[in-house]
Amino acid sequence: MRAAVQTLEHHVASLQQSVSAAVPALMRPRPYKVMIAITAACNARCEGCRYGRDFMVGERLGLDVVKQVLDDARGAGFHSIRLYGGEPLLHPDLEAMVAHAISIGLMPYVTTNGALLAEKIDGLYEAGLRDLTFGFYGVGDAYDEYTQRPGLFAKVEGGIASVRERYGDEFELQMNYLLKRPSCSVEDLRASWQVAERYDMQMRVDLVHYSLPYFQEGPERELQFREGDRPLIEPVVEELLRLKAAHPHRLAHTPEGLRSIPDWLVLGPDMKVPCTAYDMMWVGADGSVQMCYVTFPLGNVHETRFKDLLFTQEHRCAARDALALRCPNCHCSSNERVMRHAPTRRRYRG
Repeated sequence: MRAAVQTLEHHVASLQQSVSAAVPALMRPRPYKVMIAITAACNARCEGCRYGRDFMVGERLGLDVVKQVLDDARGAGFHSIRLYGGEPLLHPDLEAMVAHAISIGLMPYVTTNGALLAEKIDGLYEAGLRDLTFGFYGVGDAYDEYTQRPGLFAKVEGGIASVRERYGDEFELQMNYLLKRPSCSVEDLRASWQVAERYDMQMRVDLVHYSLPYFQEGPERELQFREGDRPLIEPVVEELLRLKAAHPHRLAHTPEGLRSIPDWLVLGPDMKVPCTAYDMMWVGADGSVQMCYVTFPLGNVHETRFKDLLFTQEHRCAARDALALRCPNCHCSSNERVMRHAPTRRRYRG
């Protein structure tokens, strides 16, 4: 059902995007998903992330604030609700947030590293949660080195295993595999794929970022790909295409989206594909509201109701600016952007 809804959303959005490209004045934001960073606290210290260190330090959204955002989102027609962080399982009211979302007809999902799942999953199940996604950075020592927490991978895998052991296929699980330069290899991908298969998880490939406000590149930008890195990336993409052909439902990308990965990673901001941020809203742990993760600030829920920040003139202008790439032009939602833009979709059809 979710796949069918997403397909319909993409068809409608693709049509709107085509019309709006020709007549920008017709562009309107049509958000259906809200990303709520409920806490900035984290129990990992990932090399590429500033949460828990120097980004929104100590910030955490209260239960009443999150419930109000959820109520407003429900009233505005949102249907995709992501609760994340930081590490959301550190928030004492996560279960109550999930329960409230369920009670008003929303189906939230939680993005977590999974290290606390063994002790938290029963309460989340009772609250009604059935959908989890995991940031994933490699297997074993590779994961521990990236998160700078020895032994963390064992806890993460134990948490994922506990979900399957206690609740079987009642939970939908997705691995968000981070493709970054130090671990860009077929061997690393296959090892992570084996984990996805072992616990019956869908896999989505996240591309290492260069413009997220909470992302850090390292002193030598060692996580980032460089101009001459196509020979490093292309074998991984070929393996992804092979896996997609063999297991079409496990890998959450289209072949066109997969073929575009080298260009996104190497070209960076020069990859000119219209943005789809007009279909989302982001709420930070400090209450700040943006139309995307990176830019287009619209206000703060500690000062203005979430519903009153939607569909304003500022919001409409932000949607037009995003479509025209008057922004840092990141690669968020790269697969969706490729598939909604007909010329780009044809380019990577293969």
